[in-house]
Amino acid sequence: MNLIRYRTVRQEAHNEIVIKKSRFIGYAKPVQSEEEAVAYIEEIKRLHRQATHNCSAYVVGERDQHQKAADDGEPSGTAGKPILEVIKNKGLKNVAVVVTRYFGGVMLGAGGLVRAYTDGAVAGIEAAGEIELALHREIFVDADYTWYGKIENELHGRGTRVGGTEFTDRVTVCCLPEEPDKDAFIAWMTDLTQGQASIRIGESRYYIEGE
Repeated sequence: MNLIRYRTVRQEAHNEIVIKKSRFIGYAKPVQSEEEAVAYIEEIKRLHRQATHNCSAYVVGERDQHQKAADDGEPSGTAGKPILEVIKNKGLKNVAVVVTRYFGGVMLGAGGLVRAYTDGAVAGIEAAGEIELALHREIFVDADYTWYGKIENELHGRGTRVGGTEFTDRVTVCCLPEEPDKDAFIAWMTDLTQGQASIRIGESRYYIEGE
Protein backbone atom coordinates (compact mmCIF):
# COMPACT_ATOMS: atom_id res chain seq x y z
CA MET A 1 0.00 0.00 0.00
CA ASN A 2 1.45 3.35 -1.05
CA LEU A 3 -0.96 5.89 0.35
CA ILE A 4 0.69 9.21 1.12
CA ARG A 5 -0.97 9.19 4.53
CA TYR A 6 -3.65 7.24 6.35
CA ARG A 7 -5.13 6.71 9.81
CA THR A 8 -4.86 3.44 11.73
CA VAL A 9 -4.18 2.25 15.29
CA ARG A 10 -0.80 2.36 16.98
CA GLN A 11 -0.67 -1.13 18.48
CA GLU A 12 -2.66 -4.16 19.50
CA ALA A 13 -4.65 -3.46 22.66
CA HIS A 14 -7.96 -4.20 24.37
CA ASN A 15 -10.36 -2.77 26.90
CA GLU A 16 -13.39 -4.16 28.69
CA ILE A 17 -16.78 -2.61 29.41
CA VAL A 18 -19.79 -4.09 31.25
CA ILE A 19 -23.32 -3.47 30.00
CA LYS A 20 -26.24 -4.99 31.94
CA LYS A 21 -24.00 -7.68 33.39
CA SER A 22 -22.57 -8.73 29.99
CA ARG A 23 -18.82 -8.30 29.54
CA PHE A 24 -17.76 -6.78 26.22
CA ILE A 25 -14.01 -6.88 25.51
CA GLY A 26 -12.94 -4.75 22.57
CA TYR A 27 -9.73 -5.71 20.76
CA ALA A 28 -8.01 -3.73 17.99
CA LYS A 29 -4.83 -4.33 16.02
CA PRO A 30 -3.08 -2.74 13.02
CA VAL A 31 -2.81 -5.23 10.14
CA GLN A 32 -1.14 -5.11 6.72
CA SER A 33 -3.23 -7.68 4.84
CA GLU A 34 -6.59 -9.40 4.84
CA GLU A 35 -4.84 -12.64 5.80
CA GLU A 36 -3.33 -10.97 8.86
CA ALA A 37 -6.74 -9.59 9.84
CA VAL A 38 -8.38 -13.02 9.58
CA ALA A 39 -5.55 -14.65 11.53
CA TYR A 40 -5.90 -12.09 14.33
CA ILE A 41 -9.65 -12.64 14.57
CA GLU A 42 -9.09 -16.40 14.80
CA GLU A 43 -6.47 -15.83 17.49
CA ILE A 44 -8.95 -13.91 19.65
CA LYS A 45 -11.58 -16.59 19.07
CA ARG A 46 -9.14 -19.22 20.35
CA LEU A 47 -8.29 -17.02 23.33
CA HIS A 48 -11.97 -16.72 24.21
CA ARG A 49 -13.31 -20.15 23.29
CA GLN A 50 -15.76 -19.99 26.19
CA ALA A 51 -17.18 -16.60 25.20
CA THR A 52 -20.79 -16.31 24.05
CA HIS A 53 -19.77 -14.41 20.89
CA ASN A 54 -16.61 -13.11 19.21
CA CYS A 55 -17.89 -10.53 16.72
CA SER A 56 -15.52 -8.77 14.36
CA ALA A 57 -14.81 -6.48 11.43
CA TYR A 58 -11.82 -5.29 9.46
CA VAL A 59 -10.91 -2.75 6.79
CA VAL A 60 -7.76 -3.36 4.75
CA GLY A 61 -6.33 -1.92 1.55
CA GLU A 62 -5.46 1.33 -0.17
CA ARG A 63 -9.07 1.79 -1.32
CA ASP A 64 -10.61 -0.07 1.65
CA GLN A 65 -11.18 -2.89 -0.83
CA HIS A 66 -11.10 -5.62 1.82
CA GLN A 67 -13.92 -5.24 4.32
CA LYS A 68 -15.79 -7.84 6.29
CA ALA A 69 -18.07 -7.94 9.30
CA ALA A 70 -19.16 -11.03 11.26
CA ASP A 71 -21.99 -11.30 13.82
CA ASP A 72 -20.79 -14.68 15.17
CA GLY A 73 -24.27 -15.79 16.20
CA GLU A 74 -25.72 -12.45 17.30
CA PRO A 75 -28.86 -11.31 15.40
CA SER A 76 -27.94 -10.21 11.88
CA GLY A 77 -26.64 -6.65 11.68
CA THR A 78 -26.42 -6.08 15.44
CA ALA A 79 -22.70 -6.75 16.00
CA GLY A 80 -20.34 -7.01 13.04
CA LYS A 81 -21.89 -4.12 11.11
CA PRO A 82 -21.74 -1.66 14.05
CA ILE A 83 -18.09 -2.59 14.59
CA LEU A 84 -17.36 -1.99 10.90
CA GLU A 85 -19.18 1.35 11.02
CA VAL A 86 -16.98 2.49 13.93
CA ILE A 87 -13.85 1.72 11.89
CA LYS A 88 -15.20 3.52 8.81
CA ASN A 89 -16.59 6.52 10.69
CA LYS A 90 -13.19 7.05 12.30
CA GLY A 91 -11.56 6.89 8.85
CA LEU A 92 -9.25 4.03 9.84
CA LYS A 93 -7.49 1.66 7.44
CA ASN A 94 -5.55 -1.56 7.92
CA VAL A 95 -7.19 -2.39 11.22
CA ALA A 96 -8.98 -5.44 12.65
CA VAL A 97 -11.40 -5.19 15.58
CA VAL A 98 -12.96 -7.99 17.65
CA VAL A 99 -15.55 -7.51 20.37
CA THR A 100 -15.86 -10.53 22.65
CA ARG A 101 -19.07 -10.95 24.67
CA TYR A 102 -19.64 -12.96 27.80
CA PHE A 103 -23.42 -13.03 28.31
CA GLY A 104 -24.52 -11.78 31.71
CA GLY A 105 -28.10 -13.05 31.69
CA VAL A 106 -29.89 -9.85 30.62
CA MET A 107 -31.22 -9.56 27.07
CA LEU A 108 -30.26 -6.28 25.41
CA GLY A 109 -32.53 -6.26 22.39
CA ALA A 110 -31.41 -5.31 18.87
CA GLY A 111 -30.87 -1.63 19.64
CA GLY A 112 -29.03 -2.44 22.84
CA LEU A 113 -26.75 -4.86 21.03
CA VAL A 114 -25.89 -2.30 18.37
CA ARG A 115 -24.97 0.24 21.05
CA ALA A 116 -23.02 -2.31 23.08
CA TYR A 117 -20.92 -3.54 20.14
CA THR A 118 -20.38 0.03 19.00
CA ASP A 119 -19.12 0.96 22.46
CA GLY A 120 -16.99 -2.19 22.63
CA ALA A 121 -15.33 -1.36 19.31
CA VAL A 122 -14.69 2.23 20.41
CA ALA A 123 -13.16 0.98 23.67
CA GLY A 124 -10.78 -1.34 21.83
CA ILE A 125 -9.72 1.31 19.31
CA GLU A 126 -9.19 3.92 22.02
CA ALA A 127 -6.99 1.46 23.93
CA ALA A 128 -4.95 0.79 20.77
CA GLY A 129 -4.55 4.52 20.08
CA GLU A 130 -5.42 6.28 16.82
CA ILE A 131 -2.49 7.58 14.75
CA GLU A 132 -1.85 9.08 11.34
CA LEU A 133 0.96 7.61 9.24
CA ALA A 134 2.72 9.61 6.53
CA LEU A 135 4.89 8.13 3.79
CA HIS A 136 8.47 9.43 3.82
CA ARG A 137 11.37 8.70 1.46
CA GLU A 138 14.96 8.05 2.55
CA ILE A 139 17.35 10.52 0.93
CA PHE A 140 21.00 9.83 1.79
CA VAL A 141 23.16 12.94 1.60
CA ASP A 142 26.88 12.16 1.57
CA ALA A 143 29.14 15.20 1.96
CA ASP A 144 32.46 16.49 3.21
CA TYR A 145 32.55 17.41 6.91
CA THR A 146 32.78 21.10 6.04
CA TRP A 147 29.12 20.93 4.95
CA TYR A 148 27.79 19.06 7.98
CA GLY A 149 27.01 22.06 10.20
CA LYS A 150 25.14 23.85 7.44
CA ILE A 151 23.19 20.73 6.42
CA GLU A 152 22.24 20.01 10.03
CA ASN A 153 21.09 23.59 10.69
CA GLU A 154 19.09 23.83 7.47
CA LEU A 155 17.38 20.48 8.06
CA HIS A 156 16.44 21.58 11.55
CA GLY A 157 15.13 24.89 10.28
CA ARG A 158 13.11 23.16 7.58
CA GLY A 159 11.69 20.67 10.07
CA THR A 160 12.86 17.67 8.03
CA ARG A 161 12.86 14.33 9.82
CA VAL A 162 16.34 12.75 10.08
CA GLY A 163 16.75 8.98 10.24
CA GLY A 164 20.36 8.95 11.40
CA THR A 165 23.87 10.13 10.61
CA GLU A 166 26.94 8.05 9.73
CA PHE A 167 30.44 9.41 10.29
CA THR A 168 33.30 7.89 8.26
CA ASP A 169 35.81 9.77 6.12
CA ARG A 170 32.73 11.77 5.09
CA VAL A 171 29.37 12.35 6.74
CA THR A 172 26.18 10.70 5.48
CA VAL A 173 22.82 12.01 6.69
CA CYS A 174 19.65 9.99 6.16
CA CYS A 175 17.00 12.63 5.47
CA LEU A 176 13.32 11.72 5.47
CA PRO A 177 11.20 14.23 3.54
CA GLU A 178 7.60 13.27 2.82
CA GLU A 179 7.23 11.24 -0.38
CA PRO A 180 5.57 13.99 -2.49
CA ASP A 181 8.37 16.42 -1.56
CA LYS A 182 11.34 14.19 -2.41
CA ASP A 183 12.20 15.76 -5.80
CA ALA A 184 11.97 19.31 -4.45
CA PHE A 185 14.04 18.23 -1.44
CA ILE A 186 16.80 16.78 -3.66
CA ALA A 187 16.89 19.98 -5.73
CA TRP A 188 17.08 22.06 -2.55
CA MET A 189 19.86 19.91 -1.04
CA THR A 190 21.83 20.00 -4.30
CA ASP A 191 21.60 23.77 -4.32
CA LEU A 192 22.42 24.01 -0.60
CA THR A 193 25.65 22.02 -1.03
CA GLN A 194 26.49 23.66 -4.36
CA GLY A 195 26.34 20.26 -6.04
CA GLN A 196 29.18 18.89 -3.90
CA ALA A 197 27.10 16.30 -2.03
CA SER A 198 26.43 12.81 -3.31
CA ILE A 199 22.68 12.15 -3.05
CA ARG A 200 21.11 8.69 -3.10
CA ILE A 201 17.42 7.76 -2.90
CA GLY A 202 16.49 4.94 -0.52
CA GLU A 203 13.29 3.21 0.52
CA SER A 204 9.85 4.59 1.36
CA ARG A 205 8.76 4.24 4.98
CA TYR A 206 5.74 5.22 7.05
CA TYR A 207 6.26 7.34 10.15
CA ILE A 208 3.79 8.55 12.75
CA GLU A 209 2.81 12.15 12.20
CA GLY A 210 3.85 14.49 14.99
CA GLU A 211 6.49 12.17 16.45
